Amino acid sequence: MRIEIITTPNERLKESGFGSLKACNSVLAALRKNGQGHSVRLNTCSSKEDLENIVSRNPELVILAVKYIPVKHGNDIWLSDYFSKHNIDFAGSSRDVLKFDSNKVLAKTHLSNKGIKTAKYFVAIPGQYENENELPISFPLFLKPLDAANGNGIDDLSLVTNFTEYETKIASLYESFNQPVLIEEYLEGREYTVAVIKTHDEKLIVSAVEVIPPTSTNGLRILGSKAKIDDSEKLVKIENTDIEKRVTNLAIEAFNDMGVRDFGRIDIKTDKNGECFFMEANLVPGMTYGSSYFPEACSIAHEFTYAKVIRLMLDGVLTRASLKTFSNMPLDSENNFTASVSNINVSTLSVSTIN
Repeated sequence: MRIEIITTPNERLKESGFGSLKACNSVLAALRKNGQGHSVRLNTCSSKEDLENIVSRNPELVILAVKYIPVKHGNDIWLSDYFSKHNIDFAGSSRDVLKFDSNKVLAKTHLSNKGIKTAKYFVAIPGQYENENELPISFPLFLKPLDAANGNGIDDLSLVTNFTEYETKIASLYESFNQPVLIEEYLEGREYTVAVIKTHDEKLIVSAVEVIPPTSTNGLRILGSKAKIDDSEKLVKIENTDIEKRVTNLAIEAFNDMGVRDFGRIDIKTDKNGECFFMEANLVPGMTYGSSYFPEACSIAHEFTYAKVIRLMLDGVLTRASLKTFSNMPLDSENNFTASVSNINVSTLSVSTIN
C-alpha cells in the first residue's frame, strides 16, 4: 500500500499535532519496521502546491500528523477536508470532529449537553468584569488560552485566588495569544490522560494513566508548557482500580460522544472528592518517541512498544483503505473480483497478530 505522512513546519502552528519532524520520522520508522510491504513517504508541506503533488501520486492512504496547513492572508487548509475532496483515505477524525480538539469550549459544551461532567467555566477578555462579584464563578480559578496546545500559556500564575491576580493573568494571556481566555473552576484533585484506539472491528483499546506534574517553588503541581518541554512530569500506572475504572469509562464516553475515529487522547481531572471531570481532547496527539503521552500511556498500561502503538493506531484505517482499494479495482469479471477480495489478508490488520 502507498502511504504518505503529511506534516508542516510546526513552528507556524498553534497546535503541533504529532510533534516535531523528529516525531514524524519516528512514526515513519515504526511503519517501515512493521513492514507488510507498504511504501511509506514523509512530506513536509507548506502550500497547496505541495498537497497537489501528493494527490498526483495517488496514495491509497495519508496519515495526517497535523490538522491543517496555515495559509498567510488566507484560509487555513484543513487536511481532512482536502483529502476527502480528492477521495483519498486518511487516518484520524474528520474536521467536524477535530473542531473539538481545536476549541476547548466547543468540546466542553458538547459533552456537557451529553451529560458528561466538565469543570465549570466561562470565557472572557480583559476588562469584561470590573470586580470579583461580577465573575460567574468564585475563586480559586484557573486561566488558560481558549485555543492552544502543549500547555502553552499555563504556568504557576494560571491559578488565581483574587481579582488582582485574575486581571494580571487574563491581560497576559490576551496579549500573548490574541484570543479570549478560558476560565475554569480550579479542581484540586489528580490529573489523568487516556489514550484510546479504535480497531478495525470497532473495539477500543484504552490506556489510562496518571500524570504527576513537578512541584513548583510555591508548592503547586501545575501541568504547564515548561513541564512538558522539560519532560519533568511523570506518567504512572493508576493504582486505585475504582479510579481507573471511572477515568476509563469517562474517556470512552467522551471519545464516543464526540464521534472520534481511529484514535484520540482524553484528559481528565478529579476534584478533591475524587469526582472525574472531562478537561480536553487531543485528537491528533503528540507522538514523540519516549516522551509523548499517547505512546507512553500505551506502554505503561499495556507494555506496548512504540511500533505496536503505531500499528494499532492505523489498524482501522488500513482496513478501510485496503477494502476501498479492492472495491475500486477494474474487474474483468465477477470471479476476478471475488478472488481479489478473498486474497485480502485481514489477519495482518488484526490486533491479535501484532507482536
